[in-house]
Amino acid sequence: MKEVGSGATMRFQVEGMDCSSCATKIENAVRRMPGVTDVSVSVAGGTVTVGHDADGIDRDEVRNRISGLGYRVARAEGDGLQGEEGTAARSGDEDAAAWWRTGKGMLAIGSGTALAAAFALGKALPVTEHWAFLVAMLVGLVPIARRAIAAAQAGTPFSIEMLMSIAAVGAVIIGATEEAATVVFLFLIGELLEGVASGRARASIRSLAQLVPKTARLELDGQTKDVPADSLQIGATIQVRPGDRVPADGTILSGESAVDEAPVTGESTPVRKGPEASLFAGSVNGDGLLRVRVTAAAADNTIARVVRLVEEAQESKAPTERLIDRFSRYYTPGVVAMAALVAIVPPLMLGGEWIGWIYKGLAILLIGCPCALVISTPAAVAASLSAGARRGLLLKGGAVLEQIGRITVACFDKTGTLTAGKPQVTDIFGFGCSEAEVLRFAAALEAGSNHPLATAILAKATEHRISLPPVSVSKAVGGKGVSATVEETAVFLGSPQAAAQLAPLTPEQNALIASLNDEGKTVSIVVVGDRIAGAIAMRDEPRPDARSGLKLLTDAGIRTVMLTGDNRRTANAIGQELGIDVEAELLPEDKQRIVGRFQQAGWSVAKVGDGINDAPALAAADVGIAMGGGTDVALETADAAVLHGRVADVAAMVDLSRRTMSNIRQNIAVALGLKAVFLVSTVVGLTGLWPAILADTGATVLVTMNALRLLRPSTTAPSGSGASRAALSSLV
Repeated sequence: MKEVGSGATMRFQVEGMDCSSCATKIENAVRRMPGVTDVSVSVAGGTVTVGHDADGIDRDEVRNRISGLGYRVARAEGDGLQGEEGTAARSGDEDAAAWWRTGKGMLAIGSGTALAAAFALGKALPVTEHWAFLVAMLVGLVPIARRAIAAAQAGTPFSIEMLMSIAAVGAVIIGATEEAATVVFLFLIGELLEGVASGRARASIRSLAQLVPKTARLELDGQTKDVPADSLQIGATIQVRPGDRVPADGTILSGESAVDEAPVTGESTPVRKGPEASLFAGSVNGDGLLRVRVTAAAADNTIARVVRLVEEAQESKAPTERLIDRFSRYYTPGVVAMAALVAIVPPLMLGGEWIGWIYKGLAILLIGCPCALVISTPAAVAASLSAGARRGLLLKGGAVLEQIGRITVACFDKTGTLTAGKPQVTDIFGFGCSEAEVLRFAAALEAGSNHPLATAILAKATEHRISLPPVSVSKAVGGKGVSATVEETAVFLGSPQAAAQLAPLTPEQNALIASLNDEGKTVSIVVVGDRIAGAIAMRDEPRPDARSGLKLLTDAGIRTVMLTGDNRRTANAIGQELGIDVEAELLPEDKQRIVGRFQQAGWSVAKVGDGINDAPALAAADVGIAMGGGTDVALETADAAVLHGRVADVAAMVDLSRRTMSNIRQNIAVALGLKAVFLVSTVVGLTGLWPAILADTGATVLVTMNALRLLRPSTTAPSGSGASRAALSSLV
């Protein structure tokens, strides 16, 4: 069964892979196979991605190579599992949650039972004690030794299993059989706890996938029937009943309802939606029956894309993680050499007792196991990526997560980033007419137009529940405005310059228009008959949290700058209101040049934007962040994405990064500190084999549990509302 195609990949779901040393063993083993060009292992995602050349490789051979190391390959993408078989394979992680049903759980139970029996038998028949503990040790050690041998043959000779096997066999040789059996059992318990802790981090992001229901009501040939949600095709029509979760991304064909999007976008209140509105898979229908046209297959819906992006990000190692990986390659052989010297040199050169020093050397072997050190960084990174994704903060890898906390200047686009991206009516002035009349005439002329300024006027009229009068003889005046007959009166809506040609503006009116322009507002004049009736001012207003979000960055020691192509007067007005430095009237290459200028001056730059014109600067910055609702180009070019469209979430990313790096430093200190303490205590004779294995497995569990704290929301993280509902639909 060959996989053929230049640069093709295959992806496996692997169970029992709970730390970076597991990943290293699998990577070394698979990379040595003929035809393999690249191997990427995600411990947090439980996946192994294998790249291969045009000649292809055998999928079963790769599966057997991984299985030979003691891991279970649950499934591989492309295996085509359907029905109950596919469901069983996909539910492997759910089964893993019951620890006693896992291979590690059953082995630990078996070893513990054998150890308890050995203690009881040894007390009842002392003559059998040695053999009873030897059998108890072998119950746990044989599987460990098999994995050690397989790893050594596959290119990882200094694995934790190998060190454990050597220490256990050595303990038996010097007569410490009871301790050897106890150490093997404690090692298995440590592995089990490590697996449970890692499973919690893994389940954090995968629980997102459970938001999508398993079935959908499909309309077919005039009838409806329940079908698996993952079988829905693009273009299919489905029904979503009140109270049901939406099974697929789609567009409403008919019906109207309040839709709760909180599980997907974080929007705090249900959103009223009708025909032509978009729906996200996983959102909850409120009070009306909706007919929906499916716009994305199950593998490409909103939830699936978020999960896939996070899992791919978890495969990308942070610089700190790569540094520790390199260190561990020399650290483990160094520990083996040190253990050998401790066991041999004192008896040979100082007249020490062989049994005692060999015992200490074996303990040092166990103390030196690098598991806790190696997992210190990826555990924290995986937890942070998962926590970020659940809050709408998507980061494309550990390197990005690490870098964001180091930024010293954040450059923001204006339109659609600091502002909502669409004009809003800010002021209405009546000159001889009431404000309501001015708005009524303006809205009547703009009815049916899709122009952004028209949309703003109509939205304001709807907000004030204004009934629009009938309009006749409507026509657009190119570059000037629109005119029509309203209630048998000629009405014009347009720029002040065009309006002045129909009716004179007073000095006071001109002063007011100039003042509004200085605030960055666009002014439209309403002319009724031969007189100026009023004025309407509009502006693309700042996002509700823009000012507070920028202050959070400033308080964190980060300079903020606006880079915009908008005119200088409008940009300065918004900048002054938000308290941000301004660079205006910029072309895309100008934005890129300014980012480069900051970098040459020694700043670490984050660029935040949402449009095609931001793409060059996003790519050039140390960290590019796409705002929710941005273009595909911006989202693909950026290193991270703020799905909720909140400025404060940029500060939340910085906070998450800094908490993660602090957590990593704590983990490294725990891992190395415990080893140092037990190393000294072992050499001076205070501790032995079983405290040594506790030093390793205990540190590993402590490090993992400490990393899991990052899954909890920060008490200092910024919050906000008004999530951008276009954000996730743009994430492609």
